[in-house]
Amino acid sequence: MAGLAVFAVGCLLFWPSGLRRSFGGFCGSMFVVGAGLATLETAADPFLAVQGVGSFVAPLLASRVFFAGTVDDEAGLRNVQWVYLGVACFDVLLMGLFFLAPFPEITDADMHVQEGEIGAVDPGLFWKQTNLFLAVWSQVCYVGAQVAVANYFINFCKEAGRDSAMSSDLLAVGQGLYAFNRFVAGGLLTLPAFKPRYMLAVYLGLCFVFIVAAMTTTGTTSVALLILVLCFESCCFATIFTLGLRGLGRHTKMGGSLLVAAISGGMVFPPMTGAVLDARDAHTAMAIPMMGYILAYPLYVNIWKKDVMDSHRETRVGIEPPAANDKALELEAQAAEVENKRDEAAPEVQVVSK
Repeated sequence: MAGLAVFAVGCLLFWPSGLRRSFGGFCGSMFVVGAGLATLETAADPFLAVQGVGSFVAPLLASRVFFAGTVDDEAGLRNVQWVYLGVACFDVLLMGLFFLAPFPEITDADMHVQEGEIGAVDPGLFWKQTNLFLAVWSQVCYVGAQVAVANYFINFCKEAGRDSAMSSDLLAVGQGLYAFNRFVAGGLLTLPAFKPRYMLAVYLGLCFVFIVAAMTTTGTTSVALLILVLCFESCCFATIFTLGLRGLGRHTKMGGSLLVAAISGGMVFPPMTGAVLDARDAHTAMAIPMMGYILAYPLYVNIWKKDVMDSHRETRVGIEPPAANDKALELEAQAAEVENKRDEAAPEVQVVSK
């Protein structure tokens, strides 16, 4: 709710910025919007599939509002103001929804107990979680590549001979395939044969293959290949996120925070891509996001960490509710443990009889 509130304030600030025609105001408003989205990202990760739908709708809206024929005049500016006002109103409605349906808090102790039920060993010290730190690095590179491709997709299409409006529609096609393939990948992951570590290796590998092919071709072919890159990015973020948390136990919440913070890669790769685009061209600039897809993490989880990855996939802990008797026994054991600790801490009292 805090993220939605900050996001809504940022959207509302676009209205006075538009009235004053202030570029600094627009930049400040966008900064507040970014702060709200960064806060929202932490709590919104369970809804990643739905996020793909939003990434499909946004380019369609942009092609009819931001890239419409009136974008350079007074009517175009009003269009932008009304769009952000509508987004702010929608945020307020979402805040009301989440207020009525609060989320339960899960403690570190809860995650540690659940890890023990799965059968994994104690995770040990936080700084020894090699799998987590490799996942964070992988997430930094992947998100940077994803944002760079999406940011300069329109430039790439214009270089291939399309105008801005058509390029935005093509971006919507790519993001639509991204959203659709996210649901497809989610369905495949429910099948025993499609393990997450396999899916991550295949999808990242295809992203690399298609972006290299897009760089080395021209015209419609290159655009189609770059759309396929967007399509196969679909399950990468969510899969890296979940594999990085496997086996963390009591460190799960801290690990999740680091993986969310890894989206900062989207701040690093686009400027580098833009610099190459200014110096050369859009096709050559795609070499920067290409490097983000070349990662060792899929190799690590498929060779050295596959037992932990697969054991968490097979368990039903956290999916099926525990039996009533099991829950009662667990509570009884916890109460007995507390009572024993209390008895140990109490001083001994000697009674002397006369």
